[in-house]
Amino acid sequence: MSPLLELQSVSRRFGAVQALKDISLSVQPGELRALIGPNGAGKTTLFNLISGFFPPSEGRIIFDGQPIQTVNPSTLVKRGIIRTFQITEIFRSLTVYENLRIAVEVAQGVSLRPWMSRALRARIDRQVEELMYLVKINGKADRVTGAMSHGDQRVVEVGLALARHPKLLLLDEPTAGMGDEETHHMTALIRDLNKNQGITTLFVEHDMEIVFGIADRITVLDNGAMLAEGNAEEVAANPRVQAAYLGQAA
Repeated sequence: MSPLLELQSVSRRFGAVQALKDISLSVQPGELRALIGPNGAGKTTLFNLISGFFPPSEGRIIFDGQPIQTVNPSTLVKRGIIRTFQITEIFRSLTVYENLRIAVEVAQGVSLRPWMSRALRARIDRQVEELMYLVKINGKADRVTGAMSHGDQRVVEVGLALARHPKLLLLDEPTAGMGDEETHHMTALIRDLNKNQGITTLFVEHDMEIVFGIADRITVLDNGAMLAEGNAEEVAANPRVQAAYLGQAA
């Protein structure tokens, strides 16, 4: 099976700073892949390259069989690379339902229409309802998102991402700042979207219990370079990972 995403000897420099050095990895269709590493390891830079915010200095990025290292972010969204950010991106003055409806209308290309047929409105309403059910927030449709908990806001943001029907979902620290119950909800949601909905997912996470609990494979970065890669058992047992990231003696 061909990888859905492949990075081939990718590097990125910012002036004299080498942010990423010779990164090669591949993500298979349907995979749930974690990307971990200490602060400053290059995780967000890697996400920025994959999602088109800037190109690599060297190397190639292949998505769905096509090179994308010079493709802009809006085009990549249309091709199916959808990303959430460390800072939650939602419409805080609108309700959950209104947030998701806007996302569905944009995805359908009808957001600027002055009018819609009754059939189109009904179809959009159904899709919004399906999204709320999928992310398990259907009981909070009328809540203003800015007044909701951080965890619920993050769930709404995932719903916005799902409205674009992602082939590859990039989640940047999806459980950051959450309490135990919210973390459990988000972790279960990520697992469900991957295992039951078949959405290929690459996520950055600092909670090792989550990473080792749900990831099919784990990629470890350190100082902009690949440190290790493998399943949870292989990564946890790697002396270099223990020394550089898990804080244990090599």
